[in-house]
Amino acid sequence: MPVLLNSDSEVAEPITCILSDVDGVMTDGRIVYDNQGIETKRFHVRDGVAIKAWMRSGFAFGILTARSSDIVQHRAAELGIQHVQQGSEEKGPAAEAMMEALGCRPEQVCYIGDDLPDLAVMRRVGLSVAPADAAFDVQEAAGWILRSKGGEGAIRELIERLLRSKHRWEEHLR
Repeated sequence: MPVLLNSDSEVAEPITCILSDVDGVMTDGRIVYDNQGIETKRFHVRDGVAIKAWMRSGFAFGILTARSSDIVQHRAAELGIQHVQQGSEEKGPAAEAMMEALGCRPEQVCYIGDDLPDLAVMRRVGLSVAPADAAFDVQEAAGWILRSKGGEGAIRELIERLLRSKHRWEEHLR
């Protein structure tokens, strides 16, 4: 596992953009179909509050997922996330395109992922992050491993840690 010897403030300082996987990060990774074949996902409300706080602080947030789902588009719209790339099985090139669209250099990007398809992006960015229940190899590649599991507030934990490190969390407590 890579060891970050820098403080959270030093690590967080250049980060201006978060890119996130969906299944296993924003959700618990389960894919549930009802009797009509309709897919459902569960998102944590605190993740949404944190994503809005991150973007209100002037930072970018994007979603990058290998699967495609109307639910993801709906959740992104609900939160005001404009940068969403679905159906990207090759996440490395998709992340490069999204970083270019956002005007971010790799060292300014934090990527959070939980499984093998995420490794290509995790190895290209300034800060790679894994939820507590991420696959072993992903945890090995991560600079930060969260205490929260995917779908259980992992995004909230990450954003709160970044904004506190940047001394920007307090502005959202009013």
